[in-house]
Order: sequence, then structure tokens, then C-alpha cells
Amino acid sequence: MTALKNPLLAFVLLFLWVVQAGAASVPNTPHTPNTVVPYAQGTFDALQQQGKPVLVWTHADWCSVCRTQGKVLDALLPRPELQGLSVLKVDFDEQKSVMRSLRANRQSTFILFKGGKEIARSLGETQQAAVLGFLKQAL
Repeated sequence: MTALKNPLLAFVLLFLWVVQAGAASVPNTPHTPNTVVPYAQGTFDALQQQGKPVLVWTHADWCSVCRTQGKVLDALLPRPELQGLSVLKVDFDEQKSVMRSLRANRQSTFILFKGGKEIARSLGETQQAAVLGFLKQAL
């Protein structure tokens, strides 16, 4: 009842409830190949278990190289030869435990998986032809 008398407290409680509800739904986010989705351990594990080709991309919003990589991925992912590739984006600043588990020390890292195993890494690549060649290794 106190929260209803204090609008600021009511707003904060509502905000925290919405954030918690949103965070709880991330692992259950449906995944569509050839789209970039936020990294969730459950999604990654399921894709690995199925042996699907997966690109894990470590990204930071403040990183200019990452922004360029995003534009390159946006241009490449619709291509027919990349059909079936799943792309999971790790938040460099917020998902430090994931960064450690992947042994990724920097943002703008591409980590490519095929058949449940890591097959290649690339750091800071922004040339479209080079990224395309890199991604084709998993298909």
C-alpha cells in the first residue's frame, strides 16, 4: 500500500518488475537463422547440441569496429549461401562471464562453431569479402 502512496516508489517497483520479466524471457527467445539475436546460454547450448553452424559475435555499443561489423553482417546474412547460420551477439560490457567462458578478451571478435565445436576465430575483421569467406567455413 505504501508504494501506491509514493508514485516514484511505484514507478521504480514497476520498472524493476518489467526488467526482471524481460530478463527472464531472454533464454526462451525464439531463434531464427540468419538474424542476429542476443546471446543466451540456452540458445547456444541447443544450437550446439543440434550441430548447427553458429557465429558468436562479441559486441560493444561503443565500439566503432563492432558497428561496422554489424553493417557487414546485415548485408551478408540475407545471402542464400549463408542460410542456416545462427548469429548470437554477446554484450561485451554486460556478459563478462560469457566472455570468459568463450576465452574472448576483446569486443569485435567472431567465433565460429560447426558440429558443436569451435572451428575459427577472427578479431576486428570488417571487410565484407573476408567476413563472407570466414562465415562460409561453417556451412
